[in-house]
Amino acid sequence: MNIAIRIATADDLEELQKIGKQTFCETFADDNTPDNMQKYLEQNFSIAQLTTELNNYNSEFHLATNANKTIGYLKINFGASQTELKDVTALEIERIYVLKEFYGKEVGQLLFDKALRIAQQKKVHYIWLGVWEMNLRAIKFYQKNGFIEFNKHIFKLGEDEQTDIMMKREVIPVRNF
Repeated sequence: MNIAIRIATADDLEELQKIGKQTFCETFADDNTPDNMQKYLEQNFSIAQLTTELNNYNSEFHLATNANKTIGYLKINFGASQTELKDVTALEIERIYVLKEFYGKEVGQLLFDKALRIAQQKKVHYIWLGVWEMNLRAIKFYQKNGFIEFNKHIFKLGEDEQTDIMMKREVIPVRNF
């Protein structure tokens, strides 16, 4: 499998909406009500919302593709665009989502590695994220990549208030020899 990762542009808006909705549903639909899922998808994956996010200077989307098919994506935020901490010395991973058929095929790892390289280039001190406490697969992935729990926050999915575990890891600068 030959996976490429590239930054998303305005031309990718519909593809981003499609992959966003599909991966979110595959990951969370079984554990949430249809009404709450629909509300969340309408709010967070509308063309207007995604356009705003894509045009935000302090946010980036990166698409993972295989054979010209989008199979996952990464969304990262810097500075004031972070959903919570808004720390200029940090990078937030807001989303790493991969199509279910590509679980276990290193796509998530490649997307995380991309976020780590960007964090090193931007010379931030740490990466942080929020992960739903019921998403044990993701928690295990982040722990494997050196993240530790440091707090919790509420994530609203439709009308349901859920607890996210906030995790972070230090970014070790790249040394040029």
